[in-house]
Amino acid sequence: MQEYIQVMTTVEQRSDAERIARALVEKRLAACVQVAGPVTSYFHWEGRLDSAEEYLCFIKSRVDLFPELEAVIGEMHPYEVPEIIATPVTRGGTDYANWLAAELKP
Repeated sequence: MQEYIQVMTTVEQRSDAERIARALVEKRLAACVQVAGPVTSYFHWEGRLDSAEEYLCFIKSRVDLFPELEAVIGEMHPYEVPEIIATPVTRGGTDYANWLAAELKP
């Protein structure tokens, strides 16, 4: 199995999540982006405890595409410090892995 990753990012507006998702899939940096939410996030920002309703993007990609994927998210993301976290996919179904390979940029 190739080195696949799931990348997560959150945004305040569903329209931003959809815009990022479409761009990543169109550029074949992601085979699939699932948008979930709203979710409630709690965090420290500018010295105080804060919270926000956000939309969470689950992005299916490959390790070697991460730098370009990160750059696209960074350019499109409305936050000053966007969450961009990648976790490795250690196991997956063969058919799904074949589909990922076919849908991602070579």
